[in-house]
Amino acid sequence: MQRQETHILVIPFPIQGHINPMLQFSKRLTSKGARVTIVTLSSISKSIEALQDTSINFEIISDGIEEGKKLESMDARAKHFKLIVSQSLAKLIEKQNGSKHPPKILIYDSFMPWVVNVAHQFDLDGAAFFTQSCGVNAIYYHAHQGEIQMPLQGPSPSLPSMPSLGIDDLPSFLCDTASYPTFLNLVLNQFSNLRKRSGSCAILLTVWKTR
Repeated sequence: MQRQETHILVIPFPIQGHINPMLQFSKRLTSKGARVTIVTLSSISKSIEALQDTSINFEIISDGIEEGKKLESMDARAKHFKLIVSQSLAKLIEKQNGSKHPPKILIYDSFMPWVVNVAHQFDLDGAAFFTQSCGVNAIYYHAHQGEIQMPLQGPSPSLPSMPSLGIDDLPSFLCDTASYPTFLNLVLNQFSNLRKRSGSCAILLTVWKTR
């Protein structure tokens, strides 16, 4: 009897620096025998065409860009993005569940932690993929845990397994929390649901070598 491939859905955040690492990771998964479908958002569907690989399947879902809806604030845009992508992704998983290769795992960009709620809705395991370096992730994690008091003032805090850091070594919005509040919430909320349910895990990017 032929062994059935494990079908994995991969959904990157629609920024080039996040897409490429997840694409390379997807290629590694296919080389190990997994069936991979990259879920592309409509706002980047044209640019992703040049990156398509014959070993990987691609599906496009809406992120609301085609609606042409004008939202004044970044916070409003983020909430609208979350709503539309959650709905579109649920419809895709429902469709895929009726296929010959229903998905078992959803790997999502850590900038979209709410995606795992959609995965659990369909009893899929979820894994957050962190595209930033482990050092940067450690800083954001400790800030999310409340171990770094914000806004930063005076000498920088001492963090476990990290070298001594000065204020200039840390992201500026940890010092001025009002400068980019939406982005600050984005990077801190990456860790918001990692411990909520078994079957959730994290994949940390270390180094990608280019040739």
